[in-house]
Amino acid sequence: MLKFEDVISGCAKNDNKSKEMVYKSFYGYLIAVILRYTNNKTEAEELVNDTFIKIFKSIHQFVPPKEMVTIERSFKAWTAKIASRTAIDFLRSRRSFLSIDDIDEQSQPITHINVITDLNVKDILKLLDDLPELHRLIFNLYEIEGFSHQEISKLINIPESSSRVYLVRAKQKLRELYAKTLISNYETN
Repeated sequence: MLKFEDVISGCAKNDNKSKEMVYKSFYGYLIAVILRYTNNKTEAEELVNDTFIKIFKSIHQFVPPKEMVTIERSFKAWTAKIASRTAIDFLRSRRSFLSIDDIDEQSQPITHINVITDLNVKDILKLLDDLPELHRLIFNLYEIEGFSHQEISKLINIPESSSRVYLVRAKQKLRELYAKTLISNYETN
């Protein structure tokens, strides 16, 4: 059985068998990453294929960690970053969201909905699909991918304050959607 670093080396040498192994190993993971940005499965499949093209073109730029035990984990994170940026570029090219350059954080009142139970990850991911596209994008980048508002600002060309506003609104909308889910579940029981 091949070591993972040998598979990566094979990809760098344009070995199709190595590329196929990477593709099969990471396809499901990268689909999940991209579906956090677009809830359209067809678009996600296209974006995953675009991601693999970028991965194989730039695989020589992947720097394995000093501890070889973590090479696969490091490679996985590297591919997720490429997938995220591919999805963001796609969303940016569609230009389907509005810029809110003039909004500051204090201009909109923030109402909090008290939800008795804690949100669990499965519920949040399910509810994310109901968020407007830009809200979902900002939420993913900040809360899931760990980008700062400054990085998000540069990445999708919006003011840093807008990133903060969209995040607040995304969280507010998630609370509202979750509350509705709780109410409908309570009424059906």
